[in-house]
Amino acid sequence: MKQPLASERLADATIADLAMAHTRKLRYVDPCKRRGRLYLALCRFSASKAGAWLSVNVAWKIDPHLLKLTRGRFSTAAPVAAALLETRGARSGEPRRNATLYFHDGDRVTIIASLRGWPKHPAWYHNLRKHPDVVFGGLPFRAEIVEDQTERRRLWDLADRVYLQYADFRKQAQKAGRVIPIVQLVPREPAPPKADGSGPD
Repeated sequence: MKQPLASERLADATIADLAMAHTRKLRYVDPCKRRGRLYLALCRFSASKAGAWLSVNVAWKIDPHLLKLTRGRFSTAAPVAAALLETRGARSGEPRRNATLYFHDGDRVTIIASLRGWPKHPAWYHNLRKHPDVVFGGLPFRAEIVEDQTERRRLWDLADRVYLQYADFRKQAQKAGRVIPIVQLVPREPAPPKADGSGPD
């Protein structure tokens, strides 16, 4: 059976993005909202050795599928909010899906490329640097890397309110000589496919 070309898959994905943009709504995550004891306890567990093992070996593998199947309603990160990030491979251009935590900053969505403070950046970060037009929670965004240090400090303060363990991840990354990137997703209009059906440039 003939396999569809990458351009055909991209065109199909773009059409799907257009449809989803009118039907999906990303749950608003207020970073200043007070978190309860259960929420904080689960965050602490996720940073433990057992929680880290479950995250790496179970959650990271099944959450993209859970989020896709439940249309973003459920992931193993609950009650911490997570959504499906859809990017294109930095080298291959092929579709990639990852579950990431997030919070809102006005109409922008903030995601943190922490990878638990490991020495390397997550693959999805390289993907969106190469191809900044992404889909998050079924909605189209353009990714912007936050470089300004004052803005980074402001966003870190908000991020720590959503997931306190980010502070530990920063320390671990710093020991390895890595600065954890902060990415803001800016809402965009989905680009329509070109007349020849090959998708946007």
